[in-house]
Amino acid sequence: MSRYLLNFVTAFFLLGASLFERVPVVRADNPISPGFPYGTEKVRGVSLGGWLILHPWITPSLFNDLNSSVVDEWTFCEFQDTSVARAALENHWDTFYSEEDFANIAKAGLNHIRIPLGYWAFDVQPGEPYIQGQLPYLERVIKWATKYGLKVMLVLYGAPGSQNGFINSGHILSVPEWPFNQTDIDRTLAIIQRLESMFANYPSVVPMIGALNEPAGFIPGVLDTARQYYRDAYTAIRFPFGSDKQSNTVMMIHDTFQPLSNWTDFMSPPDYQGVVMDTHLYHGFTQAELEQTEDEEIEEACAHAANITSLNLWTIVGEWCTAFTDCAPGLNGRGMGARYDGTYPNSTFVGSCDGLTGSAETFSDEYKTFMRRFWEAQTTAYETGIGWVQWLWKTEEGAGEEWSYSKGLQYGWIPWDQTDRLYPNVCG
Repeated sequence: MSRYLLNFVTAFFLLGASLFERVPVVRADNPISPGFPYGTEKVRGVSLGGWLILHPWITPSLFNDLNSSVVDEWTFCEFQDTSVARAALENHWDTFYSEEDFANIAKAGLNHIRIPLGYWAFDVQPGEPYIQGQLPYLERVIKWATKYGLKVMLVLYGAPGSQNGFINSGHILSVPEWPFNQTDIDRTLAIIQRLESMFANYPSVVPMIGALNEPAGFIPGVLDTARQYYRDAYTAIRFPFGSDKQSNTVMMIHDTFQPLSNWTDFMSPPDYQGVVMDTHLYHGFTQAELEQTEDEEIEEACAHAANITSLNLWTIVGEWCTAFTDCAPGLNGRGMGARYDGTYPNSTFVGSCDGLTGSAETFSDEYKTFMRRFWEAQTTAYETGIGWVQWLWKTEEGAGEEWSYSKGLQYGWIPWDQTDRLYPNVCG
């Protein structure tokens, strides 16, 4: 770990102040008119994960017949014949989500969908194996969202060089390059401006754009890099056409895995308008959390409310789930095992994953009852902010269905009516 951090520190100081030499940000002190009444009506949404950016645990059928070196979208495109990879991707983009999904999302009382995008949908440079073709499918689902009255959050999940080295960026890296490469940062800003210019005139359909998902703020120097990037991205989103006329698009920024207290007064009104802080709250990725009792899980979920209400920005919980373990096969990386059952490297056995993942048909009534309590506790706490977006709407059949909103509806641990509370006093 010390060598890992040293690489980042060295890269950071070699780049020096050049990372932060920017044209001064253009600020707007005039209130905007978002396409959704944020702060008045609660955001209740769901992510379309595993679709335009691949996750092996969400769609294992795309990876099952491939060798073990294929672990993310980069290697999916790199280690296959391009025509084979393209055919698989196009079939996946075309079939994984249908209009029926959107009808059911609206029927479930949700009002937002969150769509993760990779930079490669817009810009692929020599040496990058990514395959393009996502945008026509994005346009199709935006039409479905419009038909069913759903608002769309478009979020850049993968930046050139990767902002975190995680699979959700499209490229697993031990040392993410984006935070220390000005060319990558400039490419990302150009992509954000292009994305905003596509939808700036349609704030009633796409009221919010996420500037960058989960920069690795736990690495020395990245927090400051992310802060400057957010300021520059704000100019691109607020003034997408380079004029004095500002857009009405809300800009979402991520807390970079740092305490919300680190963001007090950052990009706040009146100098900045329409900025939302995105925080992600999962409960199954540390040994301490995995060893908690069910009541302790509920208590921790409820306690998040105090942090959510502490910030002087609109705050949304943009990722969370009802799963309380990391048991879903491939969740920690293809072939990596789970901490909960001790099969993940350097983990300690807590319990068996049997009956906690896979098909919801195998889940006990007691397990589903806990997930219902957990869902109600989390939504209660998260609605102390402007709302929440759960990860995710669905997986392939039988794959980690404890994460699936649609399976939660089918098997009863998530209500169709958002106001239907079996445990109204779950947070005391």
